[in-house]
Amino acid sequence: MSDDATPIEPAATGKKGAYVDPITCIGCTLCTQVCPNVYEMQDDGKSKATNPSNDTEEKIQESIEACPVDAISWKES
Repeated sequence: MSDDATPIEPAATGKKGAYVDPITCIGCTLCTQVCPNVYEMQDDGKSKATNPSNDTEEKIQESIEACPVDAISWKES
């Protein structure tokens, strides 16, 4: 094997978390009310999943369903 071999990327952890599409988000704050440990409002008035898997899957799913513009989805890490 040569020294210039391309490193292998680590495999995905299989853990999923929330993702907020910043273009679609309208800043209604419902997600932060449902899962304050997952989302934070940013200076631009949009939500961001700063701790995407920091709650139960059930609670995160509730926040996804609460979003009036479908800006939140699951994302594999």
